[in-house]
Amino acid sequence: MLHFVGFRGEEYLSAIRVFGRPDFIHRGWDMRARREIADDDVVIFARDAGTKPPSVRSFNDIDEPHFP
Repeated sequence: MLHFVGFRGEEYLSAIRVFGRPDFIHRGWDMRARREIADDDVVIFARDAGTKPPSVRSFNDIDEPHFP
């Protein structure tokens, strides 16, 4: 599975051009996102989203159909 973490706007569209459409979109790097990632999944972080430990506070869900 392909996970995008922390993408917004144009960087999301750029990531799709490079990696294809993600199976999961995580608004931010939190404990819930970490639990949903299996050992053999691919995770693409936007900017510095993956440089810190996952947040203990959950980010709200994102509704993928709103993205182009």
